Amino acid sequence: MEGSTQDKIITALKDRYEDQILHIDTPYDFLTVSLKKEKIVEIIQFLYNHPDTKFQYLTTLCGIHYPELNQIAVMYQLHNLVANQRIRLKIYLPAENPVTPTITPIFAGANWLERETYDFFGVIFEGHPNLKRILNVEDMIIFPLRKEFPLEDQRREDKNDTMFGR
Repeated sequence: MEGSTQDKIITALKDRYEDQILHIDTPYDFLTVSLKKEKIVEIIQFLYNHPDTKFQYLTTLCGIHYPELNQIAVMYQLHNLVANQRIRLKIYLPAENPVTPTITPIFAGANWLERETYDFFGVIFEGHPNLKRILNVEDMIIFPLRKEFPLEDQRREDKNDTMFGR
């Protein structure tokens, strides 16, 4: 992404939401903005409508667990298909109560992405039209992509590792 294009996006964000910005970085030339969580829906709507940004396509939405910080990040990647520009937005939620508003009124496609993030990380998207498990069994009591859970039970005796090339 050209520096001037990134500058326009950053300027548009700072003009209206400078008090919400925690950090701006460009790893691998991918504009990444970490934000306070309170106005995430308003900021995404702003980026959707603003004439210099027009981020009107949600590429992905997912969770990231940071156990050392006791936080779960929700990461949104937006795309301006006309100008071929992308931005990554991140908010941080406390791991013991990860709650944030849904963005399904802006992007209908967020429905399944939010359900998947709930299913694997336990993030509650307030206002979601049907927030329930999507890939795991409904009576599961854990959120398996949190790093607090082991990948497998090391005490299992019914598993023969030689069958798996170990």
